[in-house]
Amino acid sequence: MSWDGVSDTTCPIARGLSIVGERWTLLIMRELGMGSRRFDDIQAQTGMSSHLLSLRLKQLEADGVIERRLPDGGSKRYEYYATQKGQELDRVLMAVRAWGLRWGDYGPDEEPATKLVYKETGKPVRDNFVSFGDSDLEKFAKTQVVMSQAFAQERERKLTSFKEAKSIKNAAAHA
Repeated sequence: MSWDGVSDTTCPIARGLSIVGERWTLLIMRELGMGSRRFDDIQAQTGMSSHLLSLRLKQLEADGVIERRLPDGGSKRYEYYATQKGQELDRVLMAVRAWGLRWGDYGPDEEPATKLVYKETGKPVRDNFVSFGDSDLEKFAKTQVVMSQAFAQERERKLTSFKEAKSIKNAAAHA
């Protein structure tokens, strides 16, 4: 079976992978879950080329996983949001996060990049929390992401580097 035909199978894993099986998809969904809404912010944090990000966003929108919205205030730049279908991937992201925390070769004193805290109670989500019941507790919308200092610095470096590279590219285009 070719990859293009995967969505035609009766296997639910193969059908799911036909939509989210590309590695960039989960990084895009991570960024949406962490509050990144704009193209440039998503690109800066994922390191994707603008062409690839554009293709993935269009496909995720066509698949009903995300939606584009013009923000209030008159900006002409779209923002991206997870739909209900996309929000249900939060469970997958939390499972990958728990697996990565366990098997990601972190040192014994290394702080996790993020901690999740329930918005309603302020209590931390267990790092190994994975539940696939009907509860919506495992949705990022119910949690606040608290970044470690190291991860916040890493994200700031990525954003700064991205902006500098974009500024140089724009200057060269206008020269």
